[in-house]
Amino acid sequence: MNEEERQLFLKNLPEKSGVYRYYNEEGQIIYVGKAKNLKRRVGSYFNKVPDSPKTRLLVSKIRDIRFTVTDSEYDALLLENNLIKKYKPRYNIMLKDDKTYPWICVKNEPFPRIFPTRKRLNDGSRYFGPYSSVRTMNLLLEILRGLYPFRSCTLSLTGENIAKGKFRPCLDYHIKKCKAPCKGLQTEEEYRENVRHAVRIIEGDTRTVLKEMRAEMMRLAADWEFEKAQETKQKIELLEHYQAKSTVVNPNIHDTTVFGFTEDGESAFVSYFKVMNGAIIQTQNLEVRKRIEERKEDLLAMAVVELRTRADDHTKEILLPFPVQTGFNEAKTLVPKAGDKFQLLQLAQRNALAFMQDRHNRQELLESGRTGSRLMQEMKKELMLPKEPHHIECFDNSNLLGQYAVGAMVCFRNGKPSKKEYRIFNIKTVHQADDYATMKEVLTRRYTRLQEEGKPLPDLILVDGGKGQISAAMEALTAMGIADKVSLLGLAERLEDIYRPNDPVPLCVDKKSETQRVLQHLRDEAHRFGITRYRKLHGKGLVNTELTVIQGIGKETADKLLRTFHSVNGVKKAELSALEEAIGPAKGKSVWQYFHTPEL
Repeated sequence: MNEEERQLFLKNLPEKSGVYRYYNEEGQIIYVGKAKNLKRRVGSYFNKVPDSPKTRLLVSKIRDIRFTVTDSEYDALLLENNLIKKYKPRYNIMLKDDKTYPWICVKNEPFPRIFPTRKRLNDGSRYFGPYSSVRTMNLLLEILRGLYPFRSCTLSLTGENIAKGKFRPCLDYHIKKCKAPCKGLQTEEEYRENVRHAVRIIEGDTRTVLKEMRAEMMRLAADWEFEKAQETKQKIELLEHYQAKSTVVNPNIHDTTVFGFTEDGESAFVSYFKVMNGAIIQTQNLEVRKRIEERKEDLLAMAVVELRTRADDHTKEILLPFPVQTGFNEAKTLVPKAGDKFQLLQLAQRNALAFMQDRHNRQELLESGRTGSRLMQEMKKELMLPKEPHHIECFDNSNLLGQYAVGAMVCFRNGKPSKKEYRIFNIKTVHQADDYATMKEVLTRRYTRLQEEGKPLPDLILVDGGKGQISAAMEALTAMGIADKVSLLGLAERLEDIYRPNDPVPLCVDKKSETQRVLQHLRDEAHRFGITRYRKLHGKGLVNTELTVIQGIGKETADKLLRTFHSVNGVKKAELSALEEAIGPAKGKSVWQYFHTPEL
């Protein structure tokens, strides 16, 4: 279609409602739109230069235009929705929910079954939903099974088969979960009456069902059928409990649909509630991906049509956050500004906002994963490693003149701390301040155990220190026979230089790079973790020292005294009777005498 043909085409477009379709050079539909006036709407794309870059790009791709006239704007909205879902045009908004939601199916068959399904078939059955919460759907089904004994079998219960006696009652009959219509012990009329009640409850009309059940209970009681009346009463209580759990707004709000809406630069996020008798019986969320500069009114209108059509929604009232032409003439549209309906709308708005935040969080996690992969590639290159360091372990030692020495090991996975894998090593073989010997003991214990348990070695080992610590670590790894299986680096604290084994020259790594930041984070985390543990052990040692020098008082007794009296000073001030009660007469007397006997 050249420019002359296009102008002639635009001139002859009808001034009626309808749907227009744009095609590219390959004959593919690239955009579907609706219009109250086809001539004005389609002409607006070509009579001036579009403000949006996306719209300008769309117009540059158009090679053919076709349209369909509809009886009303609402019909145009429905047709647009169907065409978008069928052809998925490149420049149209995209409806996303990321889920196959479950439905409740009332099967089209003799003695209909009621069961959950994720497949909505065109088989004449009735489907209710979809339910965004499987838990809510299962709770409803559980209520229905408690109220009415429906069959769960798949037998073909035709009148002919039942009359021939082809079936025998199953276990459900004996545990009173089914009345055995397969054996003719329940009529189809009675069974379908129960189904009718169940469908009303699924639709949220508990008020009518409760009214009928109360009338039935009174009739049974008047006829002296007290056992049946009691069974009906129990069903009423069960249904009332379900209704009470579901009610979140004014019970007078009935047969209403509520839509919450929010948007960002890329998408609109819509939350849908269906309310019956003040109970929210159905919820759903929908993301509408923008393609060109769509107005929020158009985005919400599309979502309203999609969600009401999907849920087979015929409620009489629609609550919206701002005015929208939906075309649902049978439903009244309101934008409440105060009262219970406004509070309900605000709840839907909060749900839409939470849905948007959830999508953003998921995207951040996805981007974080991509960033982690890039970081691993950079670290491999900058540190000259044979493979990406997805698993790094870093070691640091803490001690005071050889006493209370501990070795700390922290673990990072994909550049982030994995705190459940942190380990502390209480030094056993080194009895003086020897950082190199301590490093050897810790690495030997750590990687001997990993090999014995058949667990994988890290991709990179980092030690806090320079050439001396690296040499000690390398000796330990060589002695275990794993020096060629794992990479080893040292981070010297003074200049933050990174060293490799047997190389006096540090690696040339930008001090402000992500690689340097990760290694410094590892070293600082190991230091923090080790110092915390060291102070705990060192502090306990100093506190217990004065108590454990008392004749007959060991570490456990000293700890018990500290738990009871909170401090050494508290032990000093304690009465003899209190000490004897805490640790026994003999030990209590020894402690009291220690603190109260004058020095000679």
